Amino acid sequence: MAVHAHPDDESSKGAATTARYAAEGVEVLVVTCTGGERGDVLNPSFEVPEGHEFDSVEGRRAVRRLEMADAAAALGVRQTWLGFVDSGLPEGDPLPPLPDGCFALQPLEEASAPLVELVRRFRPHVMTTYDPSGGYPHPDHIKCHEVAYEAYHAAGDASRYVTDGGAEPWTPRKLYYNHGFSMERLRAVHEAMQGAGLESPFGDWIESRAAREIPEREATTRVHAADYFDRRDAALVAHASQIDPEGFFFAVPRDIEADVWPTEEFELADARVPTELPEDDLFAGLREEGR
Repeated sequence: MAVHAHPDDESSKGAATTARYAAEGVEVLVVTCTGGERGDVLNPSFEVPEGHEFDSVEGRRAVRRLEMADAAAALGVRQTWLGFVDSGLPEGDPLPPLPDGCFALQPLEEASAPLVELVRRFRPHVMTTYDPSGGYPHPDHIKCHEVAYEAYHAAGDASRYVTDGGAEPWTPRKLYYNHGFSMERLRAVHEAMQGAGLESPFGDWIESRAAREIPEREATTRVHAADYFDRRDAALVAHASQIDPEGFFFAVPRDIEADVWPTEEFELADARVPTELPEDDLFAGLREEGR
């Protein structure tokens, strides 16, 4: 079970890994906490699908649901919605208040309850989500971490989140945090592109003071997923309102990426089975148990 904040997050964070496991026969469920209703258009070539509009919260939700369905099909995974409304990314100084009723403002137990029920029904052995920072300071990403962390720890406790007719308690075995574009990865790809005589998109960022001051979290688990980069790319392109097919995500030639950095990284946050670090499999320790 991969828990994400918005449609498109599942395609930019751990996507090739989910595609690999799905192709290998693992049942993979992507949970999307919000509808992405307040996401701006980030693709200059985006055209609103015929019969739709993108100027209202409802219109954006509908379009992004179409995009999400195409992305899930590209990855070969199941997907469901938690049902909350995008909080938007506040900008300015001081920051404006978040919109009433948005995901980030929901009390923790109210926001976690539907995910706890999903965990109990789907019965995942492994869950993935974001680290406590959210990966970047979007309020929905931080809330997504809080909700997934709560559900991981609470779903197996029969005394918590009790509902009439609810599913039986279920205890997931492992919790991971996604690692996106680590500085180690960016530097390796940057140097490889320079070595190939190509212009790297990461040079200014790597040399910036802001980049040097970002603390690096430890990657404990590296899953080889280069064979599924094409599925990841297809899923990214499916989010046409958000992903520019000529933009950042596609700036590195795939042969260079596969040669220099063929893995996706995760951080083991909790394990209820014995496992040895580093790992190369999210199911390490579970396969030995025959699960």
